[in-house]
This record gives sequence, C-alpha cells and structure tokens, in this order.
Amino acid sequence: MHIEPGYLSATKILAANVAAVGVLTPWLPPLFKQPLLIPRTILAALFFSLFMESFHLPVGASELHFVGAMPIYILFGLIPTLLGFALGLLLQGLLFEPQDLVHLSVNTLSLVLPLIAVHYGLGRRITQITIPTILKLDGAYYTGVTLMVGFWLLIGNEAVALSNWALFAASYIALVMLEPLFTFGLVKVLQPHLDRPILRQLITLPTRA
Repeated sequence: MHIEPGYLSATKILAANVAAVGVLTPWLPPLFKQPLLIPRTILAALFFSLFMESFHLPVGASELHFVGAMPIYILFGLIPTLLGFALGLLLQGLLFEPQDLVHLSVNTLSLVLPLIAVHYGLGRRITQITIPTILKLDGAYYTGVTLMVGFWLLIGNEAVALSNWALFAASYIALVMLEPLFTFGLVKVLQPHLDRPILRQLITLPTRA
C-alpha cells in the first residue's frame, strides 16, 4: 500500500500532510483523558511495524503487505490503531525505509481513512467475533486501502496503467482470506487470559468470540 517517492508533486504531498494532521488531531485528546490508550497505541505501532516488516512484496503499482489491521483494531480499539498506524509508519521510515518518510502522510491516510469508515460502518455493530464477521471487516478495509492507493496513483505525476493497479488490488484477496484466520486464532488464544490484570488493562475485545 506504499506510494513510492516521485509519484506525487510537492503540492499534493503538502495537501496530504494537512489532511493527515486534520484527520488525526481529533483523536489525540482522548490519550490525555484515558492514559491507558498510550501503551495500547505503542503496542499497536509495534505490532503493526512487525507485521509490515514480516512480509512485503512489490506487486503492480504498489506493494502487498501483511498489515494486520483487524487483529490490531479488534484487540486495541480504534484510537490506538489509528495513531499506531501513523507512529508505526514513522518508525519504519526512521529505522528501515527513510525514503518512505516523504510520503508518510500519504501512506498514513491510505490506512486510517478506510479504518475510520469501517469502524463507523461495520465495527461499532459487531455482536460476535467470528471468522465471517472478521472477513467482512477485512474485505471492507482492504477494499478501502486499495481504492486509496488508486486515488493517489490517479492524481500522481506519472501515468499508471489500470492493469498495474488491478494486479495490486487483486493481490490483497489472499490477505483478506488469510488474515481473518490469524485474527480469530489470536483472539481465541488470548481470550482465556484476559482476566489477568495487565491484559485486562491493555486489551479490550468489543465482544466475545
């Protein structure tokens, strides 16, 4: 889901910077009202970075990553996941891929806007954590991510063949099929231990699995 340096003009990157700040700023005050959101955000950023570095493959116009969005979202909640995405991308840029810092806000928006849409469209209505439910969340989320990548490519400086974007988008089908199994298994492993004080403080499952 990365947009490589050179695709967007400085003006469009500046606009993305403003948009990213505008999107994320309203989610910062809860960190001061609910201090436990801070360690959850840090954990979300670390897990996201670990997932992203564990598997990434150039495909078509962008890259296929194991994002781990739904396990992070389900375990830590919306705010830690949104801020964790931004922090995680920053850490990856500083530690591993400094060239990606140019498009930090662009790649952040590609991840956070679909998650906000999924949360308010589907996530808040979860009644039970099942594989079909997670599959719906994953399908909606990664559809949003691939559309965001398509948007950036559409307004980019270089023409990108539709077939290249389609190849990239199709590659995420495998992730949509596999990530729900990973998420469900992780929830099942953690659930018997959620009465432990540290896990009870750091993890908030929206419903029972």
